[in-house]
Amino acid sequence: MRSRIVISEFMDQPAVDRLLAMHEVDYRPRLVDDTAALQAALSGAAAWIVRNRTPVRGALLEAARDVRVVGRLGVGLDNIDVEACAARGIEVIPATGANAESVAEYVVAAAIVLLRGAFFSTRAVEAGTWPRQTLSQGREASGKAMGLVGYGSIGRLTARKAEAMGMRISSYDPQVPEATTRDLDELLRSSDVVSLHLPLTRETRGLLDARRLGLMKRDAILINTARGGIVDEAALASMLREGRLGGAALDVFDKEPLAAGSPLSGAPRLVLTPHIAGVTLEANERVSALIADRVLAALERR
Repeated sequence: MRSRIVISEFMDQPAVDRLLAMHEVDYRPRLVDDTAALQAALSGAAAWIVRNRTPVRGALLEAARDVRVVGRLGVGLDNIDVEACAARGIEVIPATGANAESVAEYVVAAAIVLLRGAFFSTRAVEAGTWPRQTLSQGREASGKAMGLVGYGSIGRLTARKAEAMGMRISSYDPQVPEATTRDLDELLRSSDVVSLHLPLTRETRGLLDARRLGLMKRDAILINTARGGIVDEAALASMLREGRLGGAALDVFDKEPLAAGSPLSGAPRLVLTPHIAGVTLEANERVSALIADRVLAALERR
């Protein structure tokens, strides 16, 4: 029996075609930006596929009266009211593991770039100022301590890649017995690079506040590819401006897109990217294929 599937954000086309072969599909990558149109589209739909921008809650979830499965093109579920979905018998399917490779590569690359500090000199070299002495003070990743806050599948893959480069790994995760420490503060004090791999929950919101950021080494690097609300952005910006932190790479923010006038704007030694650590051509293919297959299987079961 053919059902209707709504896809409100970008999905790889071969996966969309696979869904089209079996069901009626309303695929509009910018549908997320038109709430009224999305509400109308959800009427009578049996499945709904989203990324991280579509709020699967409130009025939109109420409009999705016949939806029985939500496919998430990614792993974070903070844009989805999981409890409300469970109460209505809606199956929520994340693309667990499909973008882990991309995130882990982003983390290792960011660590190298920020430790070395030599990859922001193009304009200076073009201008003939030749800042060789200044940029000869960079550091190697080999031998440095990387602390992973969160030790799920992405954290573990990041650890393997960093270890292959000679980095020493410690990990904190109260949900994972294999994590190496139960003392987050000590991990922050001892790490040269700290990378976050936690979901955003009531417990993790604001986890890296001004006090905890202040525990980090003055030349340490912070990398956040998890969720923006975990880090106090204003405190981080102040520390970078005051030279109390070596650098940071942020792919996620408390409010997305990043608001004009954010305290992060203009902070030194800071790399900002628009929530794309897990988004590459290869990851898009894997994530989209996995969700297409699992949504089709869920519809078949129902």
